[in-house]
Amino acid sequence: MSGNTSDGYGAIGMKETQEEKHGGKMSRKQAWNIVTLFCILIFGFTIATLIKPDTEYSQTENRTLAKMPKVTAKSVFSGEFESDYETYLTDQFVLRDQWIGLKTAVERAMLRKESKDIYFADDDYLIEKHTGSFTSDTAQLNVRVLGQFAEKYLGQFGKEHMTVMVVPNAVDILRDKLPAYASPYDEEEYLAKIQNALPEGVWFDTSSILNDHKDEDIYYRTDHHWKTLAAFYVYQQWAEEQGLKVPEESDFEIETATEDFEGTIQSKLGIDTRADSIELYHYTDDPFYTVQTGDSEEVNYSVYDYSALDTKSKYDVFFGGNQALVKIKTKAGTGRRVLVIKDSYAHCFVPFMVKEFDEIHMLDIRYYNQKLSDLIAEGEYTDLLFLYNASGFAEDTSISRLTY
Repeated sequence: MSGNTSDGYGAIGMKETQEEKHGGKMSRKQAWNIVTLFCILIFGFTIATLIKPDTEYSQTENRTLAKMPKVTAKSVFSGEFESDYETYLTDQFVLRDQWIGLKTAVERAMLRKESKDIYFADDDYLIEKHTGSFTSDTAQLNVRVLGQFAEKYLGQFGKEHMTVMVVPNAVDILRDKLPAYASPYDEEEYLAKIQNALPEGVWFDTSSILNDHKDEDIYYRTDHHWKTLAAFYVYQQWAEEQGLKVPEESDFEIETATEDFEGTIQSKLGIDTRADSIELYHYTDDPFYTVQTGDSEEVNYSVYDYSALDTKSKYDVFFGGNQALVKIKTKAGTGRRVLVIKDSYAHCFVPFMVKEFDEIHMLDIRYYNQKLSDLIAEGEYTDLLFLYNASGFAEDTSISRLTY
């Protein structure tokens, strides 16, 4: 009896031991499967990235992607190659856009309020933080260079015909929409530095105008630009200061060119979100003018390029995007010729100017390879307008060319 009982317990114990061993084998097998899958994912995607042809340009992000860096002894020992190679892998990684979107979706599901230096703000706004943009060495240098440039040409134009506008970004104006912990206070301080570096009477304060209209739709939700409505409000007050005719909203037919614009900020996150509309302002009396780009002999009769609306970069509906030099000739008959040194914030501002200047030359110094001083000397300009957005100005390494 006792022997049978002992045998029974022994059998049960042996069975349990076998199950434990069997279970242990299964656990180790599962662990190896996970390790194998992990290796396949890591090395497989890396190999796929290296095998696939490089993508030169990202339509989603509207920028040129990194190319495979050249291997040299100097670049390897300095660490430059390793840094450039990491950037290359990041830009060329297979299924890159899908991974970015998945990462952002997970972060939002975790109720995070920011990702990739972008706030998930109220009313579906995606607002860039611009961390470090206004405290960098480039930002400080650009302030000094712009001040020197304005001093150099003040005698030629006079403060009545020279204007510097550096437009604040959404993170500064739309503070009420930001998460509670956000603290975007370095942008205002930076704008004050620019104003203090300029000759008296040259700075035009756009911040106060935009703050007066901050509850309106003046910035895109998915893009870094201001909207045409914001540019209109600023143009009204600038025109009054310049002694130009001040237009009213009733002077325009306002066209909604698209309602499905997803801009550069949305592209960085790769998520589906609330799309933007783009508005185009047409004078009701439709003044005649011509538009030429650079040295091209091709003449256009509108500042709007509707073909851009069929692309990801729908903001390029204004002038077809960034160009080194754009020349607009009108029949305004005012005798005034203006040089606009600008970034893309000027693209929805300049169309308001076509009734007040005989010629408008838009210069993007980032793409212009000639000496600026020669252009100004030969241009017979009566007016000079410098128009940038704050972060764009702070980050632009081409600003140093203003003094050339």
